[in-house]
Parts: sequence; C-alpha cells; structure tokens
Amino acid sequence: MPYLRIETNIPSDKIPKDLPSKLCNIVASSLGKPIGYCVATIVGDVNMSWGGTNEPAAQATLMSIGALGRNENKKHSKAIFEAVGKELGVPNDRMYITFSNVKSEDVGYNGTTFHDIFGS
Repeated sequence: MPYLRIETNIPSDKIPKDLPSKLCNIVASSLGKPIGYCVATIVGDVNMSWGGTNEPAAQATLMSIGALGRNENKKHSKAIFEAVGKELGVPNDRMYITFSNVKSEDVGYNGTTFHDIFGS
C-alpha cells in the first residue's frame, strides 16, 4: 500500500537499478508497513527545471494508508532525502516530497480494496 514515486532530471542510465528496491525497504521500515505491499518507482530523464536551472533535482510523492502526519513525515522525509542524495546526488534543497494519506477504501488491490482486506 505504500507507494513512492520519484521523478528526476537525472538520466535513467545513471539511476542504480537496485534503487527502487532500496527505497521500498526504506519506506516500509519508516512507515512500519509490510515490504510485500510497498511499491517504489523512479522516473528519470524528466525535463525538469528547479529554480531556473537544470542541475540535479527531483520531486516525490509518498502515498500511504495511515502512518503519515506532521511528526511522522519528518522521519519519512529524512530517510528518503538521505537515500536520494546518496544514490542520485540530488541536494536536499532541490527536491520536494508530497505526502498523501489516503483512506483504505480509496486504494484498490487484488480485485478489491484494502478496506475489505483489513476491515479498516
């Protein structure tokens, strides 16, 4: 159910192939969610300008059913920024993360919704 999507102007061939797996582990751990439901997507080669320059930059969205909030997002933000900085060289001041806390009935999976699967 956690879904992290990162779009960046870093060339796709410079994005480590194992980075989505690493990010899944980071997000699952930070959120306290099962790794088996975690999805991470990285889209490179995005025609992106940050502050009028084409220096390395990124934007991210983290969606989860719960485990997001004012205090929790600081922890998630720190973990994601550290990984993206280390793996892609994107400076912390050249990326945004948008957090999306969704209701279980608004996420479909396996022909139903998480509301029906977990009853909450």
